[in-house]
Amino acid sequence: MRAALFITCVNDALFPGTGRATVALLERLGVQVDFPMGQSCCGQIQYNTGYRRETEPLLRRFARVFAPYEYVVTPSGSCAAMVREHYPRIGERAAAEGRGGELADLAAGAVPKVRELSEFLVDVLGVTDVGAYFPHSVAYHPTCHSLRVLRVGDRPLRLLRAVEGLELRELTGAQECCGFGGTFAVKNAAVSSAMGADKVADAVATGAEVLCAADNSCLTHIGGTIARAGSGPRVMHLAEILARTEADARSRTAEGVRR
Repeated sequence: MRAALFITCVNDALFPGTGRATVALLERLGVQVDFPMGQSCCGQIQYNTGYRRETEPLLRRFARVFAPYEYVVTPSGSCAAMVREHYPRIGERAAAEGRGGELADLAAGAVPKVRELSEFLVDVLGVTDVGAYFPHSVAYHPTCHSLRVLRVGDRPLRLLRAVEGLELRELTGAQECCGFGGTFAVKNAAVSSAMGADKVADAVATGAEVLCAADNSCLTHIGGTIARAGSGPRVMHLAEILARTEADARSRTAEGVRR
């Protein structure tokens, strides 16, 4: 199977390890992964801030760059939700304004291709056991876009439960927002910080070594809150856990001994 990786702005600029983990995981499962160099932002930041017209060129670029592919996989629930939920709305709005159906047609072509990573693994590849090994306790935070827009349900949990050595801890208030919300964290900083503190308190109460999610933007917010508190679990993207193998663990142990 061949698929394109849509890395997203946040991962490309700040978390390249998530992209590498996604590629390693997919290739281990027999997927040929392409990385179209013409890709850029999906437009989520502009759209959510009210700059709808400025989002339209990014919709056009996305549709053009990923046109040759049947599947576009992304390690970001929020960016997948942007394409699948809001691209059609942008197209419909443009048509309603008398600007033709081009954007609606492009959106209709792009939407069926895009899969968040856990969706692609479970629904397209039909696997839950990806051959991962991660001997640590983990709590999972379902991010708002993946939970409420994409409705990924328990797919990430099914993947985590199948990881050898992993002990899954239940997160109280898992379905509550962490407080990031993109520009919400800037416009409503006090509320955002309080929500982040509540989420961290719940994570700490699990006793888990790692807090996992499928969106690095939310993990950045939570991780920053943990760093300011001075203690708490480390944060990791789902892809980075699923990409780990027992051979990786042995290699890391050997490296530690050499040091």
